[in-house]
Amino acid sequence: MRIMVMFDLPVVTKKERKIATKFRKYLLDEGYVMMQYSVYYRICNGYDMAKKYIQILERVVPKKGSVRAFVLTEKQFSEMKLLVGDPLPIEEKVKSENLSVF
Repeated sequence: MRIMVMFDLPVVTKKERKIATKFRKYLLDEGYVMMQYSVYYRICNGYDMAKKYIQILERVVPKKGSVRAFVLTEKQFSEMKLLVGDPLPIEEKVKSENLSVF
């Protein structure tokens, strides 16, 4: 399974930019992969683990802006269509057939 996190955070003031940067850094430090500038995902081992990570996110999201999270199965994620552009290098490396299930 994968958790998708999408956000739009205010970045008008220096303080807002710092908060947005801190949130993006937090996501990367916690193992999320940047798919687009404000779209990140993380691989989880089952729905219970995904719920746990979403609960943790609820505690660290910035107070202003819009942050959404949802869970996708590997099948749903693999059926996503890239309409324009090239896949990111990380997308080539991390495919569902490369994952191990414990």
